[in-house]
Amino acid sequence: MSSPPLPRLFLAALAALAPASPGRAEEEPRTTRHAAGLDFDVIGDLKGFDLRLDSESVDPGLDVLTLRLESPRPQPPPTITLRWAVPSHDVAGHWTPSRHLDKTVRPDWARSRLERSMFARSAPVSCLFGGDNENVLTFAASDALNTVDLGSGVREEDALVYSEVVFFTERHEAVTAYAARIRLDRRKVPYYVALRDVAAWWEGQAGYEPASVPEAARLPMYSTWYSYHQSLDPDALVAEVAVARQMGFESIIVDDGWQTLDTRRGYAYTGDWEPERIPDMKGFVDRCHGEGVNVLLWYAVPFVGERSRAAARFAGKTLRHDERLGAWVLDPRYPEVRDHLIGTYRDAVLEWGIDGLKLDFIEQFVANEDTVLEATGGRDFASVNEAADRMMTDVLAELRKVEPDVMIEFRQPYVGPLVRRYGNMLRASDCPNSYLANRVKTVDLRLLSGDTAVHADMIMWHYGEPVEIAALQLLNVLFSVPQLSVRLREIPEDHLAMIRFYTGYWSRNRSVLLDGDFEPLFPGANYPLVLGRDGDREIAALFADMVVRLDGRSAPRALDVVNAKASDTVILACAGDCGGYRYTVRDCQGRLVGQGEKRLGPGPSSFTVPVSGLLALERAQ
Repeated sequence: MSSPPLPRLFLAALAALAPASPGRAEEEPRTTRHAAGLDFDVIGDLKGFDLRLDSESVDPGLDVLTLRLESPRPQPPPTITLRWAVPSHDVAGHWTPSRHLDKTVRPDWARSRLERSMFARSAPVSCLFGGDNENVLTFAASDALNTVDLGSGVREEDALVYSEVVFFTERHEAVTAYAARIRLDRRKVPYYVALRDVAAWWEGQAGYEPASVPEAARLPMYSTWYSYHQSLDPDALVAEVAVARQMGFESIIVDDGWQTLDTRRGYAYTGDWEPERIPDMKGFVDRCHGEGVNVLLWYAVPFVGERSRAAARFAGKTLRHDERLGAWVLDPRYPEVRDHLIGTYRDAVLEWGIDGLKLDFIEQFVANEDTVLEATGGRDFASVNEAADRMMTDVLAELRKVEPDVMIEFRQPYVGPLVRRYGNMLRASDCPNSYLANRVKTVDLRLLSGDTAVHADMIMWHYGEPVEIAALQLLNVLFSVPQLSVRLREIPEDHLAMIRFYTGYWSRNRSVLLDGDFEPLFPGANYPLVLGRDGDREIAALFADMVVRLDGRSAPRALDVVNAKASDTVILACAGDCGGYRYTVRDCQGRLVGQGEKRLGPGPSSFTVPVSGLLALERAQ
C-alpha cells in the first residue's frame, strides 16, 4: 500500500531545512585536474590566484599531491576545495582523530562528514577502512597550522565515496603564495599501519619534529581533578601521593583549584596564577619530592578572568570575551602577552621546583569574524595560529633551559602534529567514569602519536562498585599511560589490591603495551580487541566476546589475555598446531585461581577467566 503524496509546500520546507549538498554545489566555479590516477575537481573562485596541482608516486598505491597557489599581489587566499571519488568497495567506516564513538560513513550531503583541523584542533587526516581492518583510503594534508577541513561521504545516487580537502574556510591574512601537500594512501595495508605512516610523514616535515619524551612522562600519574576538583588541601595531597607512590604512581598533576579559593569552576579569578589555595607551593612541592613524586601544575593558558589583576593589564590585547566563563581570551600576537605567559611558567619551574605543566584550553587561540588579521597596533603577527605556535614553541624552549626534562601535557582535541613539537604528553579528553570512551580516545590518540606519551583521561569510579567492574576503568586504557583520580585512602581494600596488581603488571609489561607493535582491531566496533607485540611476547586485551586468533607457524612464546569484558570465557583459535603451553589464571586482584597445561591444537581452545582477570600462557619446553 503506497503512502499518499505529501503537500508540495511541506516538501519544499523539508528541502529548505536540509543541509546544502557540497557535492552538488554546481554554482561554484570548478575545473578538473587529473593526478595519481584520479580526477580531482578544484572547486571555488580563485580570485586572481593561479593554481597548480602536481603529483608524485612514492610507492604502488601511495601518492603525494602538491597544491600551489600564487598571486601577483598580496591578498587573502580563496576557499578552495579539492574533491575526488572512489567506489565504495567494502568501506566499513570512517576514522578521523575526533570521531571517537561513531565511525560510520556519513552521506555526502552531511556537514558532519568533514572534520576541521588547525594548530590546536585535531589533525588533518582522514581514513576509510574496511571490515577486514584494511585501509581503503587514507589521506592527510601537510598543513597542520592553518584551518583545513577534510573528510569523506558516500553519495546515494552512485555509491561512490567523495573525499575532499577544503583550504581556507576561515579568513586568512593576505599572501602571494601558498603550498600544501596531500598524501593519498590506497595501499592494502592495515588501517593502523596507514595512520602510523601518516604520523611518520608529518614528523619528517621541517618544523614538525616531535619533542623528546622524558622517562617520567611515560610512568603512571595521580591526578587531583576528579578526586578533589578545586577543593585542594596540601596535607591531604601529600598523604595521598605517599600511598600512590607505593603503588607505582610517579607524579601528581595538581589540577584547577591551586590558584584560587573560588570553587565554582569558572575562570573569573584566573590569570594571576598565585597559589591562593596552596600558599606555600615551594614547601608543598618539596614535600612531594620527598615522597619521590614529581609535581605538575595545571594552567588555563589563554584565560584572563574578569576579576583578575591581569585583566586590566591586558585590556585591549585579547581576542574576545567569554561571558559564560567570565574570562577574556588573550591574543598571542602581542609580544607582551607571550612574554607574560612564558615568564609565568618559567618562574613556576624556577621558584617552586615543579617538574611539568598541564597546559589547557589552547584551542581557544582562534580568530573569529571580528579579528583584524594584520600585524598592526602592537601585534607582531597577523595570524593567530602562527603567533600561538610561536608562543608554545618558545614556552618549551624556555622551560628546558631551567629543567631539561620538563613535562608538558595537552589533551584532545589539541593533539595534532604541531602540538607534538611542544608537548610530550597527550591525554584523552574528559570522559569521567566512562571506560568505553577512555579506551576509544586513547587508542585514537595512539594511532597518530608516534613515540609521544599517550595518557588516559583520569580514571575514576564509584567506591561502591564491585572490584571487577572498577577494574574495567584501568584495563580499558591498558595501552596508554594511566592517570588515577580516586582517593586512595578512602577506597575499599580490594580496590587497592586491584590497582596495585594491575599497575605492577602494566609497569612490568610497558615495553609491550607502549612500545611494541600496536594493533587495535575493528575500529567501527570501538576496538573490541587490541593487541600489543614485542618480539615473541604478546598481550591481547579483550573488551567483547571476541576470539584471539593465533598462527601455528608464528605463535608467540608468551601470551597474556586480559579479560576486560562481562563474561568469563576466553577463546583462543589456532590456525594449525601452536604447541603446548603452561598457563595461569588470576583474578583482578592478582590471586591465582587456576593453572595447568594445554596443547593449543588446530581450532578453538576455551579457558575460564574471571571478569577483569588475566590468562597468562607460556610455551612449554
